[in-house]
Amino acid sequence: MAQTASGSMIDPDSYRGLAADHRAHQIGDTLTVVVTETARATASANTDAQSGVQLSANTQSHSAAHNYGLGLAGEDAGQGKTSRAGSLQAQLAVRVIAVEGDGMLRIRGGQTVVINGEKQQFALTGLVRSEDISTGNTILSNRISEANIQYTGDGDVSESQRRSILYRITRWLHLI
Repeated sequence: MAQTASGSMIDPDSYRGLAADHRAHQIGDTLTVVVTETARATASANTDAQSGVQLSANTQSHSAAHNYGLGLAGEDAGQGKTSRAGSLQAQLAVRVIAVEGDGMLRIRGGQTVVINGEKQQFALTGLVRSEDISTGNTILSNRISEANIQYTGDGDVSESQRRSILYRITRWLHLI
């Protein structure tokens, strides 16, 4: 260990005592993000339209009366509904990569897990307020500003979920 300019073995700028707060606060510090994201979306639409036109004419002469009529009517109704739900729960260690001018900590972290040939990648970036970090040096994902959370997979299971090229072409041509 090298001595500082003052001759001390302790660097006062980075030293933290045993009883000090050990929450992340500077570049290079790590903290744990507890990701508990749940998303639900539902949309529905109803359409109901009716229209009608009536035309009529009457003619009368000395010998007979004639009534003429023409009617047009139309009705259209439609319904649609879509819903989607997703959930992601994980814990990820991230590192402070910058301290912004307002004291916010810019964080970034990633993790790759391979299980039975299926590669799963998890990446997270965002901004954290120091006061949102718990005394256990953890933070909930919903407390991260500008959060970018990505969870992707690559392997046999992920490949089977992708549409074939033939399906995508026929879909693009509006054939199906």
